[in-house]
Amino acid sequence: MSEAFILSAFLAFSGGFQDAYTYIVRDGVFANAQTGNIVLMSTHLLAGEWRPAFRYLIPLLAFAGGVLCTEQVQGKFKFAKSLHWRQGILLGEMVLLLIAGLVPESMNMISSAIVSFSCAMQVQAFRKVAGNAYASTMCIGNLRSGTASLSTFMRIGKREDLKKALCYYAIIAIFGIGAGIGGNLSAALGIRSVWVCCAALFAAFLLMETDRERKHDAG
Repeated sequence: MSEAFILSAFLAFSGGFQDAYTYIVRDGVFANAQTGNIVLMSTHLLAGEWRPAFRYLIPLLAFAGGVLCTEQVQGKFKFAKSLHWRQGILLGEMVLLLIAGLVPESMNMISSAIVSFSCAMQVQAFRKVAGNAYASTMCIGNLRSGTASLSTFMRIGKREDLKKALCYYAIIAIFGIGAGIGGNLSAALGIRSVWVCCAALFAAFLLMETDRERKHDAG
């Protein structure tokens, strides 16, 4: 189930929403697009603008911390029976986003760091859709993989490659929908709009739990 398209769709929606959220209401910082943060940080650094540069460094470090934390969780709880470790990641992400929505605008840097940490946990824990490597919180890799698969289909004509390409493009589209809704809701509702992501993540959690119970009953 962790690789199912329907679950990946909820994750991609949440990923797009979170990126729009931090950019719109948290001082123009990206939660997921760390390449953008590095570009902006470097621009400010070379201009001698240390304080704005620091604003982009914090989510970058938080993202790295989220990846590290997820790797540790996987290593320690990979074979846990009471709860799948990826479900634990989803629960942790929901808690973090609930906290992020409570952080006042005067502490935007902290909220951006929390959301970036959350995004890193998600992208590190869920790395495949329908058996293919993908990212649920960013688009560049998905766009490359989808277009490469489309090119292979055009050369060889295998339907599997076309199906793979369409899967990647669908994930990108859902990410875009999440970003669009996230941007508009963030502008309208403010800092607590990020809680919408918790609903999408909870749906993903329930999908995994239903699948886990079904397999347990079958066993």
